[in-house]
Amino acid sequence: MNEEKTVSKPGLKVAFIGSECYPFVKTGGLGDVMYALPKALLEQNCEVRVFVPRYKCIPWKYQEKMVYRGEFNMQLCSDGRAFYVGIMEYIWNGVVYDFIDNQEFFSNGNPYTTLWDDVAKYCLFSKACLSALNYLEWIPDIIHCHDWQAALVPVYLRTLFSNTPVAAAKSVLTIHNLRFQGIHDIGHMKYWTGLPDYVFNEENLKQGYSNANMFKGGLAFADMITTVSDTYSKEIQTPFYGERLDGHLRYHNKKLYGIVNGIDVEQWNTATDERLAQKYDSTNVLEGKKANKVALQKELGLDEDPDKFVIGLISRLTDQKGLDLVNAILPNLIDGNTQVVVLGTGDPQYENSFRYYESAYKGSVCSNIMYDENRAHQIYAGSDALLVPSLFEPCGLTQLIAMRYGTVPIVRETGGLKDTVIPYNRYTNDGNGFTFDRYETGLLLDAINRAKTLYFTNRWCWDEMVQRDMAKDVSWDASAVQYCQLYRKLKPLKEEE
Repeated sequence: MNEEKTVSKPGLKVAFIGSECYPFVKTGGLGDVMYALPKALLEQNCEVRVFVPRYKCIPWKYQEKMVYRGEFNMQLCSDGRAFYVGIMEYIWNGVVYDFIDNQEFFSNGNPYTTLWDDVAKYCLFSKACLSALNYLEWIPDIIHCHDWQAALVPVYLRTLFSNTPVAAAKSVLTIHNLRFQGIHDIGHMKYWTGLPDYVFNEENLKQGYSNANMFKGGLAFADMITTVSDTYSKEIQTPFYGERLDGHLRYHNKKLYGIVNGIDVEQWNTATDERLAQKYDSTNVLEGKKANKVALQKELGLDEDPDKFVIGLISRLTDQKGLDLVNAILPNLIDGNTQVVVLGTGDPQYENSFRYYESAYKGSVCSNIMYDENRAHQIYAGSDALLVPSLFEPCGLTQLIAMRYGTVPIVRETGGLKDTVIPYNRYTNDGNGFTFDRYETGLLLDAINRAKTLYFTNRWCWDEMVQRDMAKDVSWDASAVQYCQLYRKLKPLKEEE
């Protein structure tokens, strides 16, 4: 099989540029994508390098294995101010990770601090990545940039780097979450980018009267734009989801594509997951989930009863995630047959309300106001259903992980949730979850009640859905093929290849 892969067609050289990457540094789904998609692209015969800042918070066990690849001084600011740039390299599972080193910018404890500092930090990072590619003499076919922190890369590529070797590359910019855009006043942005004045116009970086928007500029200059689900690619062209860039995206919609994310199926594998009370696969999922449910109930101080319906909620506790809906209906869920397990941190109002519900419904509600990877795995395995009622959700990974663990998702039909969860049809007995459309508490409660009704009155159909969910391909394989197809639109195979 490997031989066929090698001779089938020449591979593409792809540089990934983003602000975080698991396992080195991760605050959200972007870190997972920066790790998992390059791995999947290797299977498509691509050669991949990943560029990430060398933050001080990267664990020492990775830092001590980094290899020095060189350094240079790079002019950055409009007044000619230059900065040191070092390149430290780490190779893991066939992927080359290049860390951009500058202690002045990356020595804080967290990757993200204040917008004032972050704008300067990611101006340096974006320009340094292109300079590093030239320095290393590794010229990719595709430069794949992620979110606003890397959005200036396509702008630099077609302006200050237009007469350098790296200009041969084509750029792809992926929108993971349009809500965060890197907006600051034009004066601050002009100084730190050192970009020519002509890019600070309405068509490119300028936003409003006095601001510049890094994401807006990147979207204008990128050769191709992708986002993390087909539905989200359409939603962001509307005023409700477009975060004031809907008109800009409609203008550029001919180069806008949606490809749903996958998950790392090695990391999320019930057959090998050491965190579970009992490992299981699709052949013994019913017994396995029952054992994990009882273990979860015991661990969290819930009433121990395998016949109760356990609803999991693993989320940032914010309005975006639909927590106002959950907060409003949670008392309606507690009927003696239902338990709710919450895991996450976020807005104090939600943290406090879920603490209250745990106190008020002892034995039926457990609120884990923290994030713990072990606990997350246990909740995925021990819950019957997972709640994802988001106001908007570009892709969402929790519903994919839930299906992988045989846990039925209950989701709102938005973004990647709509693309990955097919609503259950009781007449045909197909589908892989329960959904609702409008953002209303009554519709969320109705979706949960439909799930509970099936669970308690027709367990045979419920169990079939659990097995369908476990059989669903939620890996990165299909997505990686789609990305390669898009890359080839920008870099077609030459006839002699």
